Amino acid sequence: MASARRLKRVAASQPGFINLKSASDSAGSASSRRKRVNKNKKKSWNKHSDINDIDDFLEDVRHQERTTGGLLSEKSDDSLFFLDIGQPKKAEQKEEEPVEGKKRKGKVSRPLRIDLILQHDSLVQPPKDVLAYQQPNAKKLRRIAQKAEQLAAKGVVPRRQKQLLNRRPVDRTVKKAVTEANNNPDREYYDIWGQESKNTADPWYLQQTGKKLVKRPEKLNEKPSVLPAVEVIAPGGSYNPDFFSHQALLQEAHDIEVKKQKEEDKIAKQLAVNRADTATEETVFNEQVEGLVEEENEEEEVALDEEEEDGAVGAIVLADKKTEKKRKREKAEKIKEQQRLADRRQTDQRQQLFQLRSIKASIKQQAQKTQAKQIKRKAKQEAQKAQPRRLGKLKFQPQDMEVQLSDELAGSLRRLKPEGSVLKDRFKSLQKRNLIEPRERAKFKRRLKLKYVEKRAFREIT
Repeated sequence: MASARRLKRVAASQPGFINLKSASDSAGSASSRRKRVNKNKKKSWNKHSDINDIDDFLEDVRHQERTTGGLLSEKSDDSLFFLDIGQPKKAEQKEEEPVEGKKRKGKVSRPLRIDLILQHDSLVQPPKDVLAYQQPNAKKLRRIAQKAEQLAAKGVVPRRQKQLLNRRPVDRTVKKAVTEANNNPDREYYDIWGQESKNTADPWYLQQTGKKLVKRPEKLNEKPSVLPAVEVIAPGGSYNPDFFSHQALLQEAHDIEVKKQKEEDKIAKQLAVNRADTATEETVFNEQVEGLVEEENEEEEVALDEEEEDGAVGAIVLADKKTEKKRKREKAEKIKEQQRLADRRQTDQRQQLFQLRSIKASIKQQAQKTQAKQIKRKAKQEAQKAQPRRLGKLKFQPQDMEVQLSDELAGSLRRLKPEGSVLKDRFKSLQKRNLIEPRERAKFKRRLKLKYVEKRAFREIT
């Protein structure tokens, strides 16, 4: 059955093959009356146009390409036909006795049908991948290569090649270190997590090829804070502390609370209203009549000021005129003053020669002050290393001290009540050591208002 279907398909693909069914359909359609329709619009044209013959032709072409790799009309006769000379005679196989120890070969295993179905049986060549043959900046590289060929023809050496030729040759006479065996117990200890070995390649080569490692900044090796990761609480915070150490811890907690209370009182005092600044009936009346009584006096004062300005302008105009004699006298006085200042400057310089001892003492004193300031500044910087820095818009707020009163102390670990939170303590420690910025809990803000609806079942009960 499969061979019969294959023969029909091959015959139908021939250019001279005529299908009986299509011929009868075409004859019947020709005998019937042709329907007249308007094809002046795209929708009507697509609806009433008959393209079955075109589809059949294209399907026939695709079928020929899949089965034969091209059109049959373009194939040669040798590729389409062959000479049938019958089945070749098989050579007579000699009967051989089975050898002991050797198994008889069975039939060659055939591939499964499911594998044959999945095999690629089309002879159409895959489409050419254009992107695989493209090269970025191909036009630019081709132009550079052409220019290099022209310069080479003229005998001109490029600048990069000159640098390579003028570069100092690398000394390659270094003896290679003899690798020791792994089973040698006396070999040196090698730390795989230690510092990496230095690259002995040419620095210029590493820089040009982009393989030179970036130097790690020294600032990254410094810790952001000198505080330990886990701070040990004071001896007074134990479950069974000494009396004096517990009292010292209570005093420290008391000082912190007093400081907080003072800050709150200071803010309340700044926000309080001063009774002397409150408005009275007299001040209210003065504000209401402000500017109504003094208008006439202000107009008189403006008139007097204008008259005085006119007189002053006239005096300035008269004073601007100077005689030639007066100008010469002013010039001579100016030269005389400059000469006096120059003499005074020279005298001061000569006097400084006799003040070398006092100048040296003042310079030494100034250097001591500068050194003291530097020591003070360095001590301040060291003290700031143990303090949290300002990393964000919020300021670091230390955690409340966990302390128990004298009557709350537990004599044993069994009666000890846990206090505080380990998670909160670690979070505050990260903030204090400048590893993360201080944060506050995000406030939940509801975008839409809640709507309370009474259900029917509840309404029936009530």
